[in-house]
Amino acid sequence: MKHKAIFLDRDGIINMERGEYTYRMEDFVFVEGLVKALKKFIKHDYKLIVVSNQSGISKGVYSFEEVEKLHAHIQRYMRMNGIEIDEIYYCPHHPDTGLCICRKPDSLLIEKAIARFNIDPSLSYFIGDRQRDIDAAAKVNVKGFLLPSNTPLIELADQITNLAHSN
Repeated sequence: MKHKAIFLDRDGIINMERGEYTYRMEDFVFVEGLVKALKKFIKHDYKLIVVSNQSGISKGVYSFEEVEKLHAHIQRYMRMNGIEIDEIYYCPHHPDTGLCICRKPDSLLIEKAIARFNIDPSLSYFIGDRQRDIDAAAKVNVKGFLLPSNTPLIELADQITNLAHSN
């Protein structure tokens, strides 16, 4: 059976975009209304997958361990609120330090999720706050929604689940 998914960028969609790298717990703040929106997606049988560029790793600003600690915090918080994030994928690379195909706007991390979770791209959506998020989604035929950073997702969740319900 094919599944549908909501792909989410991290900074600016899940947590507040601060205009600088977010890798410490004390700088991490969830976007308002996130839990309510994610619960709505889950109620409509969407898998939840985070796809994030974390180039501060390759630049030496922060470590893999710091990113993993923050992602464990996200998972704990979501589970406490009855939400399961199916996976968090991230690219540690930066174009200044080397080439890769996992950094958005490339689509390798989305492709991995599609294969692993048997996702139907035509039933799935990517929510991001940068054009590179939408470009990565388009490469694998996932519909993208470009939102301003730090926008609560509930209205979009209503729109997506109403679209899905009407099909």
